Amino acid sequence: MDLSAPNRSPGMKMLLALLVGAVLTIPLFAVYLLVYDRQSQSETARSSIAEGWGGPQTLAGPLLVIPYSLPVTETVQGNGKPVTRTTTQRRELFIAPDTLDLDTRIKPERRTRSIYESVVYDADISGSASFRLPPDAARVVDLTSLEYDKAELRFGVADPRGLKPANRITIDGQPAAAQPGNGVAATGGSGFFANLNASALREHAITAKFAFALRGHSVVALAPRAGATRWTVTSPWKHPSYTGGFLPETRDNTAEGFSATYRISNLALGTTLVTTSDSPAATPDAQPAYDSRTPVAAPSSAAQVGLIQPVDLYAQVNRSVKYGFLFIGFTFMAFLLFDVVAGVRVSAVEYLLVGAGLVLFFVLLLAFAEVIGFAPAYAVAAGGVIALLTAYSAAVLGSRRRAGVIAGLLVALYGVLYILLSLEAYSLLIGSLLLFAALAAVMYLTRNLDWSGRSADPSET
Repeated sequence: MDLSAPNRSPGMKMLLALLVGAVLTIPLFAVYLLVYDRQSQSETARSSIAEGWGGPQTLAGPLLVIPYSLPVTETVQGNGKPVTRTTTQRRELFIAPDTLDLDTRIKPERRTRSIYESVVYDADISGSASFRLPPDAARVVDLTSLEYDKAELRFGVADPRGLKPANRITIDGQPAAAQPGNGVAATGGSGFFANLNASALREHAITAKFAFALRGHSVVALAPRAGATRWTVTSPWKHPSYTGGFLPETRDNTAEGFSATYRISNLALGTTLVTTSDSPAATPDAQPAYDSRTPVAAPSSAAQVGLIQPVDLYAQVNRSVKYGFLFIGFTFMAFLLFDVVAGVRVSAVEYLLVGAGLVLFFVLLLAFAEVIGFAPAYAVAAGGVIALLTAYSAAVLGSRRRAGVIAGLLVALYGVLYILLSLEAYSLLIGSLLLFAALAAVMYLTRNLDWSGRSADPSET
């Protein structure tokens, strides 16, 4: 099929060029799926790199838990008569600290496997919490039924596999041994605890100081529960992401890393300090299950700090593929103008080969970006495709000068695309202005063109 056959009008040639462009959407969509598949493989590889190290970590607590006995009276039918029975059930009273001062120091580390990279970290957590028995605690539970000598101090950690052996817990200056299990509901029941005698709580507040270390990757979060929580996070990582239900009150990002401080009150959380359940949504005797293979996600009310990669090459390649239609359209329009204005014959196969070269750019970009990074890969892929299409255009258009026009057009297109990918906020504005300028240029160059070709038909005279 020859788009420039004498019996075809310029309008017909344009329709056939559009048809070839439409056919090229199939491989372009295949490239889009390829990017998605490679991104999925990358995420799987990153998870496998961090496997066994520790998942995204969420911290919660400490909570002071005191068991108590509750008499429960019920009436049942026995021998056709109502019988009243009284049984004693064991329940737990959960006391959140009045104040919690928590310091988290994150030491990130890059781990690689083949061409994939994942960010893991070691975190040193230290802090202090003050507990007291509120005056209105008698409204919640009979204080005489509290078994102070069997109290526990519970800490929540989303993925306990990341806990290190080094830890220190002191309660009013007395050391306490950490035991595995018995975490809090905010982390799916996972974590660790320490036994203590909380009898002093009847007289004065109890102060607990603690320090422990754990491993994780990508994210560290805090599920606050105290009356007043102050959480300070510091790290040499230069690209933090602050997300979750709360944002830091102060933050400082420098070339040496970042520091952020959160201040959260229980008024903002909508929770009381003394309850008979671990969480408002839980029943008193419900014990959330925990699967060590699947770390529990941070609750929506948690404050979260992520160690993000500054450049997501798959997102950038994915965005560039979405501009593939513009590349094909602009280049085909240049060939079409050479055809209908300058009289150069361009066949459908030649359009198809040029379009294949344009689509191949995105495959090369993805392949090289995984190895050498996005910016160098962009330069290599664009340079290779421009050289290839320029040499081919010289043969198709029969002139090095015309091939130079194609080369200039491609250089401009790839340059503008890189700017669009870099200036995310203004990409729509720049793209719309570019389309406007291109449309104006085409309208000017073809203002005197007879698209229907009737003026060249002798039968119409």
